Amino acid sequence: MMLDNDLKEALTALLKAELSPVIERLDGIDNRLGSIDGRLDGIDNRLDRLELEQAQIKQAVLETNETVKRIEVIQEQQHRIIELLSARSIEHEAKIKRIL
Repeated sequence: MMLDNDLKEALTALLKAELSPVIERLDGIDNRLGSIDGRLDGIDNRLDRLELEQAQIKQAVLETNETVKRIEVIQEQQHRIIELLSARSIEHEAKIKRIL
């Protein structure tokens, strides 16, 4: 019985000695995975911010595009009015010359 107990203690000590480096290595891997997980959370946060900013930029571009289209329509109208006024001015100058 005493021999069995000594054998158990010896085997337990041997197992602890053999498993200790494995446990230390697993703890190191666990710490590294924790660090990687933290970095991935940071990347997720940055991507969320970038997606929000991208959506805001897209909205601003769409609004700017609408404004530019309205300005183009106004410029076309003004161009037609200027052409009409120019033609009238030429016509009036011709009438004035005939009168004089």
